[in-house]
Amino acid sequence: MESESAPGSPTRPATAWEFTDDRGHLVVSARRPTRLAAYIQVGAALWDHGLRPAGIFGSSHDDPAAPDPAKAGELPLAGLPYYGAGAALDLDALLAADPDLIVAVTYGGGQTYGITPEAAKHLEEHIPVVAVDVSLGRTLTQVRESFAQLARSLGAAPDDAAEAELTAAEQRLTLRAAADPRLRVLALSSADADSVHLARPHAWPDLSELTGLGVPLLEPAESPGANWSTVAWSEAAALAPDLVLVDVRAHAGALPADFTSTVRTAPWNPELPPSPQAHTRFLDTVTAALQAVA
Repeated sequence: MESESAPGSPTRPATAWEFTDDRGHLVVSARRPTRLAAYIQVGAALWDHGLRPAGIFGSSHDDPAAPDPAKAGELPLAGLPYYGAGAALDLDALLAADPDLIVAVTYGGGQTYGITPEAAKHLEEHIPVVAVDVSLGRTLTQVRESFAQLARSLGAAPDDAAEAELTAAEQRLTLRAAADPRLRVLALSSADADSVHLARPHAWPDLSELTGLGVPLLEPAESPGANWSTVAWSEAAALAPDLVLVDVRAHAGALPADFTSTVRTAPWNPELPPSPQAHTRFLDTVTAALQAVA
């Protein structure tokens, strides 16, 4: 939100832009930021809101030499500076680009994702940093609304058409899920040829959204791991899913041929850009996949 101090206020200097992020940090700048360096997930959402980031960075799961297109949504990557990720984040290049705001995500605890704690501390000494919380317990609506507030504070206009399309996509998926509640849907990320990570639906805002709309997602058996249950491929097959949502991020492994030959699959990006457009695309992908299940 933008604000100015009350006339004659002796304690608070006038500021042109301020925003309180999901960590509870009040971020202040002398003017509304326009050169934004962003984690690729939120860079894609900025684009959906009509704001092009000046550069992006990735996560420690990514190939540090290039951005992961699976996370980029509709964001054009050609010619867009990429500063690396994690320990390979090029701080010198990022600082030399002179951004006036860094937009990141956090999975709780206040730590910005894709930036080491040491690098984050160094960056925040030079550049304002805003973080959107995408962690366990946050609903997809909460994540989207947090980001919408940030985007509007940066000059994005409300997009009633995009919101209407999202509402329509929710209704389409609800109707399709209700038409056959016996369907069994499983979300997973391939680990290697022998093992697979099965997603816990409650641990992911987008999967929680699907269950809320009536999609019957399978819950893995109890085991260590808040977000995933890691099992053998034979155990995943034994769940007999009708549809498998497959992690398409660059670091996820390939699915074994004998598994894919027996189930229908659809792409799943566990790091959806937090925008109405991206969420509409995801819900429509799931709806189409359910419709294709015989």
